[in-house]
Amino acid sequence: MSVLFTSESVSAGHPDKVCDAISDALLDLHLQKDTKARTAIETLATTDQVIIAGETSSSSLPTDEEIELAIRQVVKNIGYEQVGFSWKTLKINNLLHRQSADIALGVDRSGAGDQGIMFGYAKKEKGFATEYMPLPIFLAHRILQELSGIRLQDLQNRLGPDAKSQVTVEYNEQGEAITLPKIVVSSQHDKDVEIEEVRELVRQALKKAIPESLMPSEQALLINPTGRFVIGGPDGDTGLTGRKIIVDTYGGAAPHGGGAFSGKDPTKVDRSAAYMLRWLAKNVVAAGLADECLLQISYAIGIAEPLSLYIDTKGTSKLPQEQILSWIKENVELTPEAIISRLDLRRPIYSGTSAYGHFGRKPKSDGSFSWEKLDLVKDLQNALL
Repeated sequence: MSVLFTSESVSAGHPDKVCDAISDALLDLHLQKDTKARTAIETLATTDQVIIAGETSSSSLPTDEEIELAIRQVVKNIGYEQVGFSWKTLKINNLLHRQSADIALGVDRSGAGDQGIMFGYAKKEKGFATEYMPLPIFLAHRILQELSGIRLQDLQNRLGPDAKSQVTVEYNEQGEAITLPKIVVSSQHDKDVEIEEVRELVRQALKKAIPESLMPSEQALLINPTGRFVIGGPDGDTGLTGRKIIVDTYGGAAPHGGGAFSGKDPTKVDRSAAYMLRWLAKNVVAAGLADECLLQISYAIGIAEPLSLYIDTKGTSKLPQEQILSWIKENVELTPEAIISRLDLRRPIYSGTSAYGHFGRKPKSDGSFSWEKLDLVKDLQNALL
């Protein structure tokens, strides 16, 4: 019996992703001035207006002018210069304030910045190279990345920055992807562009993003199913930081602890511990210890050591999964400070994470996506295989 699983992604121009991008750009701005800066920055974007709020703590805070410039630059880079939301004309309301002394007390002791649970996940998709990500979310991201490239190269400026994708994958009884029964893509476009032009541009992105063996028939494609999509971005739908956490992680194929990432410095285990568990899960699968690996961790505010660590290899482990868990506990320190050090997280590396997922990406020379490295594989193989 086959099963269907669906994941969605959204573009960098989606209203919520605009907000994630602003929050992460402001985090980077703080870290450029002080590598030990702490931030929890929330953004709301609506018609020609951006509101930022939250807590910061730093030995050298950015000025209001630097913050405003950074926000406008983010909006400009995404591509918003439209009536109703433009980098030139939007109003900015800055409500940032100092971090609570009560929260700072626990972090100052190198403890976790909050209580909570975090998950990490990796999967080996049979027959497809997906950076150890589930195929539905991997393809949903790729479609929009290719569509963004087409939009930026289009001299006629027919497409807008706002877009969404949704990919359904059919798996057989052996867990192999066999078809894509449905793909949904909606793209913002210029008011004078015919819908068939939009659909053709989307088809070009699909051809680049989807493996030939899985490319569905025309009947399986739903491209701008409502037809018109001119009013987009925060002018069409108010955006908020942290409202696309499933897009940010595993597309629903694995649990999420509930905490968002964007705008939070690495002392916030919502972010750093989720990155650490992704690194561990990916290395476990890449080492050949299992075809699938789910990890969960929990923390208490002000306490450095995690309260619990859980593993589930979904029956795919080549050895008792308890052995993998024991090795991790004995060899990998999971305090917030150890995570920050191991992944080198006190750097302005977060802006690139705000769209197309925090996971399944290539590590970059600036240190971003360090949690995607496969530098634990040999240690795991030598110890456990």
